[in-house]
Amino acid sequence: MTIAAPEDKVIIRVLSGVGRIFLNFLATVGRLSVFTGRALRHCVTPPFYFRLTIRQMIDIGYYSLPVVGLTAIFTGMVLALQSYSGFSRFSAEGAVATVVVLSITRELGPVLAGLMVAGRIGGSMAAEIGTMKVTEQIDALTTLSINPYKYLVAPRLIAGLAMMPILVLVADIIGVFGGFLIAVNKLDFNPANYLSRTFEFLEVKDVVSGLVKAAVFGFVITLMGCYHGYNSRGGAQGVGTATINAVVSSLILILIFNYIITELFFAI
Repeated sequence: MTIAAPEDKVIIRVLSGVGRIFLNFLATVGRLSVFTGRALRHCVTPPFYFRLTIRQMIDIGYYSLPVVGLTAIFTGMVLALQSYSGFSRFSAEGAVATVVVLSITRELGPVLAGLMVAGRIGGSMAAEIGTMKVTEQIDALTTLSINPYKYLVAPRLIAGLAMMPILVLVADIIGVFGGFLIAVNKLDFNPANYLSRTFEFLEVKDVVSGLVKAAVFGFVITLMGCYHGYNSRGGAQGVGTATINAVVSSLILILIFNYIITELFFAI
């Protein structure tokens, strides 16, 4: 019998570890795909729980508005200051308004709103559904002939898909207004000229791309929150792990889909 050399054992150990990670990744993707398919099916088939959906819309949209608005207005202010500081070196201060509105509507509005909502809503959903899972409340729903996907998951997905574009549209307006305030009151821009430059180069595609991103981000955030909460195990510690995983996975997917959608809209 041949005895493996020490260096061969190290190579085998490394390859087995890589293979294990890859197989776990594929298994996770499979579980997530099945979960997403079931959730989407229950989003479009009756019965519909309208009161639960409206409650989730209020939670995602109305209660997230203060943090999203605060983030947007200070982002617009900082963007105006930084743009003016850079463009003044090339005597191109007039481009500040254009840079602010395009940056907010295309990128910063949807991305920052998505990140804020992911931290607030994604973790909350994972904790709520995870607690129901480990305390067997979801099993109780099944016993009462209530489908957990239709009762818990579908209203959240619909609410996230519907409310995130509205949140981002409000964030766009607040962010551009923040840039306007700084430009007029601190940088001595003429208000009429600033507004004229703001809308001169703004196209419908710029706003639409941001709203499409917002809808995708809203779906991703609620999906990750529901998925990790629904699959949580191990009591309080498992709920905590599910909450962390929901937030982290949402943030990563937001950045990935942000690039993909940008590529689809603005690739040359």
